[in-house]
Amino acid sequence: MNKEILRLAIPNIIANLAVPLLSSVDTALVGHLDAVYYIGAVSIGSMIFNFVYWGFGFLRMGTTGMTAQALGADDHSESVHILLRALAVALLGALALIIAQRLIEDISFALVNATPEVEQYARSYFRIRIWAAPATLGLYAFTGWFLGMQNARFPLYITIGANFVNVALDVWFVNFTGLKSDGVAWGTVAAQYIGLLLAILLFMKKYRPYLSYYQRSALLEIKKIRIFFSLNGDIFIRTISLIFVFSFFTAKSAELGDDILAANTVLMQLWMIFSFGIDGFAFAAESLVGKTLGAGDGRSLRRVIRHIFYWGSGLGLLFMAVYALGAGPILRLFTNQDSLVTLCMSYMGWTIAAPFINSFCYIWDGIYIGATATRAMRNTMLFSTFAVFLPLFYLGRHVWGNHGIWAAMLVFMAMRWLTMQGLAGTQIYGRVSNK
Repeated sequence: MNKEILRLAIPNIIANLAVPLLSSVDTALVGHLDAVYYIGAVSIGSMIFNFVYWGFGFLRMGTTGMTAQALGADDHSESVHILLRALAVALLGALALIIAQRLIEDISFALVNATPEVEQYARSYFRIRIWAAPATLGLYAFTGWFLGMQNARFPLYITIGANFVNVALDVWFVNFTGLKSDGVAWGTVAAQYIGLLLAILLFMKKYRPYLSYYQRSALLEIKKIRIFFSLNGDIFIRTISLIFVFSFFTAKSAELGDDILAANTVLMQLWMIFSFGIDGFAFAAESLVGKTLGAGDGRSLRRVIRHIFYWGSGLGLLFMAVYALGAGPILRLFTNQDSLVTLCMSYMGWTIAAPFINSFCYIWDGIYIGATATRAMRNTMLFSTFAVFLPLFYLGRHVWGNHGIWAAMLVFMAMRWLTMQGLAGTQIYGRVSNK
C-alpha cells in the first residue's frame, strides 16, 4: 500500500510544489525591484485570479474522483466521456471569462481597497493574464483526468515543462525588458498555452485508443450531465468559499498598509508551498479512494486512508521543522529589504504552526473528493467559513491586529479538519463493506 501511495504522491508533490515555487519566484523577482507596491500588485492580481480560476477547480477535482471511480469499475467509455465533458465546460467557461473581463476587473477593484500605485499595476496585470483562461481551465480538466487514471507522471511533466518556461520568461521580462509586474503576467500566459499543448500531446501518445469509445449520445446523456454538474456544483461552492477566505485575508491585509500587505504576502507564499506539498498525498487519496470505492473494496479503502494520513501529517511535521530552523534565510529568498524581513518574523510563528494542523484538512479534502462526497465537503466548508472564520477574523483583528487575523486563519483550517473527520463514518466508510 505504501508503495502505491508513494507512486502517486511523489510526482504529485513535485508537481504541486512547482506551483507555489513559481509564485514565490514571481514574488522574489518583484520583491527586488525598487518599490514594495510591485509585490502588492502581483499579490492583488493573483488574488483576483484565485477567484477567477480556482472557482473552476471542480474541473480538476471532480474529474479526478469520477474518473477514478469509472476506472475502478472498468468503464472505459465513461472515463473518456468524463474528460470530454470537462473540456467542454472548460472551453465555455474560458469564453465567458474573456467576454466578462471588464466587469470582473471593475467589481474586483471596487472590492479591494489598495493604494493607487498597487491598483494601477494590478489592473495591468489582470488585463494581460485573463487571456490565459482557455489554457488554464483546459489544463485543470486534463490534470484531473490523468490523476483519476492513476497517472501522476503526466501532470508532473506538464507542470515542470510549463513552469520552466514560465520562470525563464519571467526573469527575461522583469529583469531585461523593464516590464516589471506586467512581465510576470506575460510569462504566465505563454507558459499556460505551452502546458496545454503538452497535455494534448501526452494524451494522444498514451490514451488515443480511448477515443474509440466516444459516442455523442453518451456525451450528452442527461443523467450523466446532471450528476457531473451536481457534484461539481458542490465543489464549486466549496472552492469559492476557500478562495473567499484567502482573498478576504489578502484584501483586508491591504487595508493595513503596503508593509503589512507585503509581509502577509510573503508569509502566505510559505503557506502555499507546504499546502501544495501535502496536497500530493491528498491527490493520491483522490485517485486511490475513488478507485477502491469504484471497485467496492472497503478493506483497501481503510488501509489507503490510514496510510495516507501517516505520510501527510509526517510531511507537515517536516515543514514545521524547516520553517522553525530556517525562518530568516527562507524569508531573505523573497526580499532583500531588512524592514520587511523583520516584520515577517513578527508573525512567523503562525506559519510555523500551520503545516501539521493544515495537513489533516488537506488529506480529508482528497478523501472526500475521491469518494465524490461533495455535499458534505461543501457544508463543512461553509460552516468553517461563515460560522468560524469571519467572526474570529473581526474579533481577532480588533483585539490583536495582524496576529488576530493569522489566528483566525489557523482556527479555520483546524475546524475544516474536525468537521470532515466527524462525518467520515457516514460519508466515507459507511458506503462499502469491510470485505
